[in-house]
Amino acid sequence: MRIAQAIAAALVGHLLAFGAHADPLAVGVAAPLSGGAELLGRQIEAGAKLAAHALEAELTIADDGCTAAGGEAAARRFAQARAQAVVGFLCMESLEAAAPILKDAGIPVIAIGVRNDSLTDRRERTGWPVFRLGPRGDDERNAVASILTRLWKDAHFAIVDDGTIYGRELAETFRAQAEQAALKPVFVDTFRPGLENQTALVGRLKRSGATHVFVGGDAEDIAIMGRDAATLEAGITFAGGEALRAPYGDVALTTGTLMIALPEWAEVADPRSLEAFRANGAIAEGYALPAYAAVQVARAAAGGSQPLEEALSGRGFATAIGPIRFDAKGDLTQNPYRLFHFDGQRFLLAEVQ
Repeated sequence: MRIAQAIAAALVGHLLAFGAHADPLAVGVAAPLSGGAELLGRQIEAGAKLAAHALEAELTIADDGCTAAGGEAAARRFAQARAQAVVGFLCMESLEAAAPILKDAGIPVIAIGVRNDSLTDRRERTGWPVFRLGPRGDDERNAVASILTRLWKDAHFAIVDDGTIYGRELAETFRAQAEQAALKPVFVDTFRPGLENQTALVGRLKRSGATHVFVGGDAEDIAIMGRDAATLEAGITFAGGEALRAPYGDVALTTGTLMIALPEWAEVADPRSLEAFRANGAIAEGYALPAYAAVQVARAAAGGSQPLEEALSGRGFATAIGPIRFDAKGDLTQNPYRLFHFDGQRFLLAEVQ
């Protein structure tokens, strides 16, 4: 792992050096800089500006407002400015309105926050030149299924969900993949969320012999289950999705709780890039590092003889948040979700054998 990180850091250093001697790259930045999502949009703006300074890129920044009208206006502005690439976009509404205009202008998009599966699933039909730097909508449940199927192949595991669409999709995807791997849970059920205790559910889990339980639900319910399992001496390890990053109320999560979620980018980012943020008084939070990485990708792709859209396909890029490669649809080739374990204070990255 340390060797891989060292190689990635060296590649990022090479990319920074390359950008310092290349012709300026014209990059459009689409972000909600007003309204309810302004805080997130300012993170994109800060990360893109910092990368542009390091890589000699020239930015045209537009407030897309997370609306269709804002996305269309932003796209027309980028086309008029003759942007070579566009980064940003947090909302499907604005990107859907912008994409046809950018396609006609021959400007590829590196989208940061749009998770809708249809964005890239429709690529063959729409021809939209969109490359998704963030996760797909189905990446979380697919990661839950693949990670836990490997991790719990020799365990007595159970699967429960809170009956919501989110919780049920996570649970069902895991159950289906486990079945394909010839693994069968010892217990499957839907529980009532929001209760002050889950002793009845935990009691049934204990009687089933479950030692590991995946919960398709929120952080507060998982915390309560962990507390009640400890009280009943059930010896159960609980796991959940990225909802565990949310506040969990008065009951603390149990040490050893597992989470499948996106990394906190500042915790896994290239140290040299983090130092650039610190030196400029910028905070590497939220979408700031992905925006920085998106400009890095655009800069590297523009360095060859291929058209930029072709250069973005089928090759790898070293970035502040790790290696990036896009598949034929424009999605990441590697699912960005990872396994974490709770040490009593915070979630730490865990290895999957």
